[in-house]
Amino acid sequence: MKLLLHTCCAPCSVYCIDSLRKENIEPIVYWFNPNIHPYTEYKARRDCLKEYTKSINVKAIFEENYGIRDFCKNVSGDLENRCQNYCYPVRLEQTAKYAKENGFDSFSTTLLVSPYQKHDIIIKVAEQMAKKYDIDFLYRDFRVGFREGQNKAREFGLYMQKYCGCVFSEEERYIQ
Repeated sequence: MKLLLHTCCAPCSVYCIDSLRKENIEPIVYWFNPNIHPYTEYKARRDCLKEYTKSINVKAIFEENYGIRDFCKNVSGDLENRCQNYCYPVRLEQTAKYAKENGFDSFSTTLLVSPYQKHDIIIKVAEQMAKKYDIDFLYRDFRVGFREGQNKAREFGLYMQKYCGCVFSEEERYIQ
């Protein structure tokens, strides 16, 4: 199976990659995250993922698109629903499209590892994109390994972010 794994950051990828490898699935990591802000955060996550994938010998593809202007235009009207209306769809659509255009059998996402993400919405959006691009969506409930992956990420000294990614999730971090 040739799997394209959308990856939001190195720490979230740890358990996902490990568990897929146990199934004899060698994922190819795909970085496309135009919702991560500010640029210093985007760069820190991207660069950490580059180093991590090199260290574990995983092929990685990096689509450079900081995307702050499109992000702002697309979420400004409904900030509370930004994840389901923009952040998940924009990333999963690009992943499914890239996978289809480049000969992959399927795609998945490390977003499925976080107990803080809207799991059911991620699945729904991924299934819609799979249908739209006529490619399989490989579903795994990676949440069972979230703590294990986070602990391993700390052991590796990976950059551990403090919020989901967008500037509004950073704001929520401080308010809560």
